[in-house]
Amino acid sequence: MDNKKIDYRSSGVNIDAGNEFVRRIKPLTKSTFIEGVVSDIGGFGGFFRLPTGLKNPLLVATTDGVGTKLKVAFDAGIHTTIGIDLVAMCANDLIATGATPLFFLDYFATGALTIEQGVDVVKGITEGCREAEMALIGGETAEMPGFYKNGEYDIAGFAVGVVEEGKALPSKDIRADDCLIGIASNGLHSNGYSLARKLFFDELLMSVEDDFPGGQGQSVGNVLLRPTRIYVKLMKSLLRSYHIKAVAHITGGGFIDNIPRVLPDMATAIIEEGSWEMPDIFRFIVETGKIEKNELYRTFNMGIGLVLVVSRESCDDVLSLVKACGDKGWKIGRIERGEKEVVIR
Repeated sequence: MDNKKIDYRSSGVNIDAGNEFVRRIKPLTKSTFIEGVVSDIGGFGGFFRLPTGLKNPLLVATTDGVGTKLKVAFDAGIHTTIGIDLVAMCANDLIATGATPLFFLDYFATGALTIEQGVDVVKGITEGCREAEMALIGGETAEMPGFYKNGEYDIAGFAVGVVEEGKALPSKDIRADDCLIGIASNGLHSNGYSLARKLFFDELLMSVEDDFPGGQGQSVGNVLLRPTRIYVKLMKSLLRSYHIKAVAHITGGGFIDNIPRVLPDMATAIIEEGSWEMPDIFRFIVETGKIEKNELYRTFNMGIGLVLVVSRESCDDVLSLVKACGDKGWKIGRIERGEKEVVIR
C-alpha cells in the first residue's frame, strides 16, 4: 500500500492562487461601490441598504451568462471585455423593467485558476458595473479540475435592482398607433454566437485572426468580441423625462421572441425593415445569403439593442433626447391591433 500523502493542490486546486486572486481583485471591486454598499468583499455575503424615498419598492432580480461568445474569447486570447458582456446582459434586463440597478454578483468557474486571466475577466466586470452604476458586492470563484479544458472557464452574473411598484414596466396603456423606437446596438452583443460561429468558422472557414471584410483593419475576433452595450444611463434619462410604456431588450430570440414579452394581448408590433442603420457585421451576414430572413430576426438583434414603446405624440421628443445623450435611435415601427406577434415588413 502506497502511504504517500495527497493534498488539495495535488488534486488540481491551488488555494494560495485563489487567495492571491481575491487580493488582486479587491481594489477593482471597490471601484464599483455606490451609496448603499455596507460590506466589503470576502465575507459570506454582500450587504446593501435599500434606497430611501420609495413608497412601495419592488426588488427585481436578473441572471444571465454570455454563452458561446466565450469560445471566441478563448480562441482570440482576449478576456478583458467578456465581463462587460456579463454585466450588460443582466443590467439591460433590469432596466427593461424600469428598475434602477443596485448590485451585482458574479460566478467564475475554471479548471485551474490562472490569476492573470481571472483578473482580466474581473476588470471587464468592474468596468461594466461602473457603466451600469451598479456595485459589485460579491462573487464566487470555483476551481474544478477535469471539468473544464485548460485555459477555459464559464461565468454567470446575478443583478438586483429596485423600482417603485407603480412604475414597473411594461405599463398597461400600450395601444394601437404607439410608436416603436429602436436604440442602436454595436454588433452581436452576446446572443446568437452558436450560429455566428458556425457561419464564420465552419461555413466561411475564417479564423479570429483574419481581417473582417470591410472592417477597416479589424480582425474577425475583434468584431465578434465587441462588448454588449449597457443602456442604463440612457434609460435613466429617458425614464425621468418621458412616459416610456415598455422596453424590450433584444437578446436571445431576437425581435421575434423578445418584443412580444412586453406586449398586451391583441397587439402586433410592425417593424419596418431598413428604417435603421445596420452595423457592419449584420450587413456582412445578410450579404452572405446563408441565413434566412426569419432566422436572422429570431436569432440576432440586427443592430437594435432595445425597442421602446412610446406614444405617437412623444416619439420625436424621445428620439431627440436619445440623440442628446449621444446615442442613436430610430422610429422603426408601430403597434397595430392583431395577434400578439412581430411582423417584419
